Amino acid sequence: MIKFENLTRYYGDVCAVDHVSFEVKKGEILGFLGPNGAGKTTTYRILTGYLQATSGTIKVKDYDIHEDQLEIKKLIGYLPESAPIYHDMLVYDYLNYIADIRGVPEADKLPHIKGLADLCSLNEVMHKTVNQLSKGYRQRVGIAHALMGNPEILVLDEPTVGLDPNQIVDTREIIKRIGKEKTIIFSTHILSEAAATCDRFVIINKGKLAADLTIDQLKELTKDRSFEELFRNLTRGDNQ
Repeated sequence: MIKFENLTRYYGDVCAVDHVSFEVKKGEILGFLGPNGAGKTTTYRILTGYLQATSGTIKVKDYDIHEDQLEIKKLIGYLPESAPIYHDMLVYDYLNYIADIRGVPEADKLPHIKGLADLCSLNEVMHKTVNQLSKGYRQRVGIAHALMGNPEILVLDEPTVGLDPNQIVDTREIIKRIGKEKTIIFSTHILSEAAATCDRFVIINKGKLAADLTIDQLKELTKDRSFEELFRNLTRGDNQ
């Protein structure tokens, strides 16, 4: 469904993403991992149209990012690491506003918002302003925002960063529920976090592809070592 082909991005003389190629299958929850500064967010920004690639491309279904960027944007819901939410708005009013931006038909808005409130467990806070919410609830609002308009693909950049353990578990469960119907790319720098949520794992380091593993391959590689040890080895270029 999504194909990254020799994707490369330079910032001046610095190569942030270096000829990265991999595919994401329809209906897959893909863990996109790497240390801080590995190139994950740059890759996301190219996929979602916020940055141009220096070379290479990304294809989503039959669309190419260089030629069909608007069509690709229609297929994607994106939650950046710092969710861009208006904190002085009521949760319901904010989601209604996003529904207008995403072009949800008037007749469909209320049932769509109610469905997202159920999916993201927001019903008890719909009458509160965003700035009254815990970070966990704000993340749920961000996920509901990303899902507005029912995109086929959900792109989540570090959705559990800064959350407490209970909030992390709640967010994982929401992602798993969404993954029954959508293709998800979920970035993190913690392999054990991704292993609790994802079907497959792509790891990059210093802008380059370091590993592409199924859940079964990951389990095999962590029989005799921790997730943390494996991650350190893979991001040193040693997958043995």
